[in-house]
Amino acid sequence: MYLTSVFLTLMPLTAQCTNVVLSNDDGWAEINIRSFYNSLTAARDSVVLSAPAQDKSGTGSSDAAPTTLSQACEFNSCPAGSPAEGSDANNPRLNYVNSYPATSIRYGIKTLAPKYFGKAPDIAVAGYNVGANLGSTVLISGTVGAATEAAKEGIPAIAFSGTTGTQTAYTASPDTYVNVYADLSTNVTQTLVASKKPYLPSNTWLNVNYPAVSDSTCSSLTQFKFVLSRINSAASGAAPDFYTCGSSRLPTESSVVNTPGCYASISVGVATNKGDANAAQQAIAQQKLAKILSCLPS
Repeated sequence: MYLTSVFLTLMPLTAQCTNVVLSNDDGWAEINIRSFYNSLTAARDSVVLSAPAQDKSGTGSSDAAPTTLSQACEFNSCPAGSPAEGSDANNPRLNYVNSYPATSIRYGIKTLAPKYFGKAPDIAVAGYNVGANLGSTVLISGTVGAATEAAKEGIPAIAFSGTTGTQTAYTASPDTYVNVYADLSTNVTQTLVASKKPYLPSNTWLNVNYPAVSDSTCSSLTQFKFVLSRINSAASGAAPDFYTCGSSRLPTESSVVNTPGCYASISVGVATNKGDANAAQQAIAQQKLAKILSCLPS
């Protein structure tokens, strides 16, 4: 965890630990979600992981009652015949649900949060996903499906996705991108929480996407800049976006992530349709995240 000392100096300070439910669509034993869990915990958050037993990428907002496992959990992290919901033998805060991402995060909110927090979570985070979730991809992304499910449950939510990476077991040695994306995601989460409640307008969520990372490119937390963006291109005649960076039309998240340099996009979406939020809702997010937001080069 070579980024820890740098990350802790950049992390916003909050008065008390934040209660976080964490999910994804790549599965509970994938390296990204476990690294994100470790990063949030290192930032003194109280975290419960509640994610699918298997890789459920591309399942959107699918929902089904969990069932007993007919085969082993991903990466043999639990045996066939295991119950529909279960936890790691060494850490009961690491939980699987043998169903979809939306089902899994709701289990975390409704069942695990009262058990560990004594109340609803302060925030729900999903990811960070193996691969970007840009534009219309949000409609099929299970990571986005988990975040929007949380928002519909009344919990502020963020979906995180990274361009670099492949499906990898949490027991593997982490590549550079793993720790970079984990600590960036914790930084965004902490920044939003430091803005005080309510964190986001009701029925909205944040979609965060990171550019490619390698040992020589965007390998340091301090190289990244976040830009407020749109999920989709605006239709002809669409109402203006929040005015920032000299324009009333936000850049698309695809254009942000594809801009040379280490630019990450933050879009504000509507949970019920996964489309773009309006200018007033974008303005609230901008105010909350102003300390980390930047503009694309002109």
